[in-house]
Order: sequence, then structure tokens, then C-alpha cells
Amino acid sequence: MPQSLSQSILHLIFSTKDREPFLDEAIKESMHACLATMARDRGWECYRVGGVADHVHLALRQPRTDNQSDFIGHIKRNSSKWIQQQGKGYASFAWQRGYGAFSIGYSQLPALVEYIRKQEEHHRSRTFQEEYRDLLKKTGMDFDEKYVWD
Repeated sequence: MPQSLSQSILHLIFSTKDREPFLDEAIKESMHACLATMARDRGWECYRVGGVADHVHLALRQPRTDNQSDFIGHIKRNSSKWIQQQGKGYASFAWQRGYGAFSIGYSQLPALVEYIRKQEEHHRSRTFQEEYRDLLKKTGMDFDEKYVWD
């Protein structure tokens, strides 16, 4: 086959360290735009970024030429540096060490984009921990609760 093709769609989730509510209304939209721009600059298609004060969700298409772990480290490092420069209130900002990355089929993308769009509404009744724990179970991910949270 002379042509290399790839269609890897990811649902990426990560939280602020200790779920501190750093992503307030003053900075949240700018952070989402920052993450989307960093993804696109690296060749990833970013369909949607959303979340609430303590975590973000991204719907992404991975290019065949980039490594998932390197990419995630890149956007977490660089978005941390960016937000720390946005004022004294963000100087101690950090993301959690880990992340969740889940593959989905292309046909599931519209539902994922809508799910991310409705994060504010969704989190009026559920915590990040409840949401994430349910997602891990739904995707069949084996996990040890003591290592999921930092």
C-alpha cells in the first residue's frame, strides 16, 4: 500500500493539580483556546475543548506522525507556562501528573463534542472524580483508585 492513512480520534482528559479551581471564568476560555492552538500547531485536529474550573476535555484527531505521550506532555507543559504568565493568581498553577486518553470511533465524535460542550451543565450535579471514575469503568479500564488522583 503506497499511502499511509490514519484515523485515530481521542478523548483526552486531565485535571488541575489537586483539582484546584484555577480555570475560572476570567481564564477558562483563553485556556481552551490555548490548548486548541497548541494542538493544531502540532498537527492535531482539535474538534472541541471544554471543561470546568478543575479539568479539561479535548476531542482530537491524532496525526500519524506524532506520539500521543509526547504530545500530551507538550501541551500540558506549555499551557502551564502560559497560564502562569497571566497574572499572580495563576503563578502556582499546575496540571495533575497523569491524564486519561480514550480512543473513540469516528461515528462517536459528534456525541463526544456535544458531551464536552455541555460540561458546565453536567458538572452541576457530578464531581470530576465521579465523572472520571465512571468513564474508566465504562471504557473497561483497569485502575487502582489510590493511583488515579494526585
